Amino acid sequence: MTYWRLHYHLIWSTFERQPLLIGEREKVFYGVLYNKAKELGIKIHAAGNVDDHAHIVCSIPPRLSVAEVVRQLKGASSFAINQRKDGGESFQWQAGYGALSISERNLEQVMAYAANQKEHHRDNKLVAVYEKIGSEES
Repeated sequence: MTYWRLHYHLIWSTFERQPLLIGEREKVFYGVLYNKAKELGIKIHAAGNVDDHAHIVCSIPPRLSVAEVVRQLKGASSFAINQRKDGGESFQWQAGYGALSISERNLEQVMAYAANQKEHHRDNKLVAVYEKIGSEES
């Protein structure tokens, strides 16, 4: 058996930072996120969002690359959201993402930050490095 402790804070945004991750779309996102993570063997420790981006704290087994995990999670969630016939705008994620490795010592702190996104944004208590979202292709 392989021993591993690979924890990541993943951040990605909606296309053009449009405020589309709300209501039923938000519910669909979380349903797909947790189901897809289980399918891939990823442990989601915490997740949170505001209307234009999401934060996920997870452990990814070494057999999977971070890029592949993000591709799978973004692809499955946008597909599922667009299957809903809500009459709203088409949903898509921005290309790119942020990925930060997390030590065991800081895992709980980052989990709390991700899980409480709405409060952090409402109270303007953001941690700049945790809010960076890349622009390269994912």
